[in-house]
Amino acid sequence: MKRIIVSAALLTVTAANAQVKPKPKQNDVTTPLHAMKVNYPTPYGAPSKESVKAIVDRVYNYLNAVTPAEMMNKKTGAAVTDVNALDTNTVLKQGDFRLTSYEWGVTYSAFQRAAETTGDKKYAEYVKTRYDFLAKWIPVIQNKFTWEYIRKKGLLSQPINPHALDDGGAVCASMIKAQNSGLSNNLRPIIDHLSNYVINKEYRLKDGTLARMRPQANTLWLDDLYMGVPTMAFMGKLTGETKYYDDAVNQLQLYTKRMFNKEKGVYMHGWVESMEHHPEFRWARANGWALMTMSEVLDALPETHSGRTFVLQQFKAHVNGLMQYQDGTGFWHQLLDRSDSYLETSATAIYAYCITHAINKGWIDAMTYAPTAILAWNAVSTKVNKQGQVEGTCVGTGMAFDPAFYYYRPVNVFAAHGYGPVILAGAEMYQLLNQFKFEINDSSLQLSKK
Repeated sequence: MKRIIVSAALLTVTAANAQVKPKPKQNDVTTPLHAMKVNYPTPYGAPSKESVKAIVDRVYNYLNAVTPAEMMNKKTGAAVTDVNALDTNTVLKQGDFRLTSYEWGVTYSAFQRAAETTGDKKYAEYVKTRYDFLAKWIPVIQNKFTWEYIRKKGLLSQPINPHALDDGGAVCASMIKAQNSGLSNNLRPIIDHLSNYVINKEYRLKDGTLARMRPQANTLWLDDLYMGVPTMAFMGKLTGETKYYDDAVNQLQLYTKRMFNKEKGVYMHGWVESMEHHPEFRWARANGWALMTMSEVLDALPETHSGRTFVLQQFKAHVNGLMQYQDGTGFWHQLLDRSDSYLETSATAIYAYCITHAINKGWIDAMTYAPTAILAWNAVSTKVNKQGQVEGTCVGTGMAFDPAFYYYRPVNVFAAHGYGPVILAGAEMYQLLNQFKFEINDSSLQLSKK
């Protein structure tokens, strides 16, 4: 008889296999499929207040380091603090961004709002330091040098002699907020100068609509709502004069009549008086400026003003239109209704801010709109890198009548347009999380019933 030798290892494996029961089939009977883990491309669910503030702080730390408010001697590199030492060797110390651009007007407003919602005074101090700097140096430079020299050297030329709404509107509106809140008390001469340009000197159509003469004669840029109208509204709040409120509401009505597509619920970017047909390119950030303008006007307008009903209804119509175009990642596309255009950060941040602010103010319903805003914030938060820079922001953009222009606009961390909106969105999200509770209910984000 032949002897069969079986190794101990083989016996062990055989015994183990005999004890293993086959896994039950995963199907609708054996597995709660609705509760399976989902691989979301951006975080899903309500963030914590701590995580929101950490993002805002990261941006603050970066901006505070790279936006010096300082004059220096270009030959020696020494700081110039005495206005009597101003001479032709004096220059602005260079940083990553301009202190007087319209994008920084948004950023100054954003830090003021962040200070209000979080209670962290360092945000307000950032604004005060730079506004005190401007209030100190603008009149001295203006009196010392000719305009040609100021323009050539770039010595605070935008607020000294504005030539477009971009040069003063957003900064002026922010300065009025600082003046009204008591953050700064020496800005009134600059406010009066800038608001005079916006309200009385900027080119208008015959019916009073703010307009430009580029790229074609009598052109409306949707962006210009934000560049001009908040200044009008907050001048009303500063002076108590109704004419400023009336002008602000009228601008919104005039732009909306020409540029808002009621079926799609969003605005076109540009309108030209001489065109019989307007190519409707629905650029995301311009729609953001329009929505933010309405938000600012609602903040400034008295409850009793006759135009408030229109502004609030139009704000709601715009929000509802925009919600239809939010991508599953939480972002919106560069061209809102063209999903093959890239996902853009600054517009997404603006929408996150405006929707959240409206919820916090009670203008719109939290249950309906908060999940959209939270998803947008979660998306935006992924674009703030470790250094505190905001990624994925489209650079400055004119208006065009072809899609390629919008599809291929570059993105850059030094596109200043992204910073203010991200801070605003974070500031407002922080307050939302103070006011409301959220939970995952049946796998989706819901307003808590507790």
